[in-house]
Amino acid sequence: MKKVLLMVCASCMTPFALAAEPSFKLTVGSYNSSGGDVPNATGTDVNVRHTSSYGNTWLGWYGQGDINQWRSGWDSSYNLGAVKLQPSLQAASGGFWGGSFGIETGETIHKNWYAGAGIGRTNLRPYVNLNFDPNDALMASAGYRFSKQEALGLQWVRDNRLNMDQRNVHLVYRKVLNDSERVTIDVFSKTGSVSLASGNTEKINKLGLSVGYDWRDYFVKVSYDPRVNFTTQNMLRVSTGLRF
Repeated sequence: MKKVLLMVCASCMTPFALAAEPSFKLTVGSYNSSGGDVPNATGTDVNVRHTSSYGNTWLGWYGQGDINQWRSGWDSSYNLGAVKLQPSLQAASGGFWGGSFGIETGETIHKNWYAGAGIGRTNLRPYVNLNFDPNDALMASAGYRFSKQEALGLQWVRDNRLNMDQRNVHLVYRKVLNDSERVTIDVFSKTGSVSLASGNTEKINKLGLSVGYDWRDYFVKVSYDPRVNFTTQNMLRVSTGLRF
């Protein structure tokens, strides 16, 4: 199992809020891994998130065969003049904990362009990584907001602790179509070393895709992640849920 990178400076990835969006969000996801030198597997993720003036808090559970892990977390965003601070915390059964810190600027300086940077850290305890990116890492982001309903962002993530050559680059387009619908498209590339069962390593350069569609009260997201977590397997992720 990999550890998770707690996403930092994630405004380039976060979808725009819809009108009168409910404060609770329930998500159920199926994660199907196949190929490589290990058996195929399917995992299930269930989590509930609540948004308030204190930020986002969530509680989740992941199960896959004999793996069962409870998880919880919090993240928020604070506007301080020309910069926006974005901290997060996370914990899980098995003794895992981690955190991140990001900073973004541009909105008060230029109404369209923005840029940011951040860092994530964990205690390296076992944790199922349901993200696309390396674990403990540095991140940089930049983007252009065409309007309050449309934006294009670029995000670069590099492992800076255990696997220094593992890097992901995301190109994310998001658009609010009307008061109750939005779409998010994430095309990402990943480069770095993958360990093989033989003990050798293989350099990869792969492309993945994630597409999400939101309505006011429910949503669906489908993603294809090749060489998931820099392993020999590919993963198809399907998640859906509702807001209430």
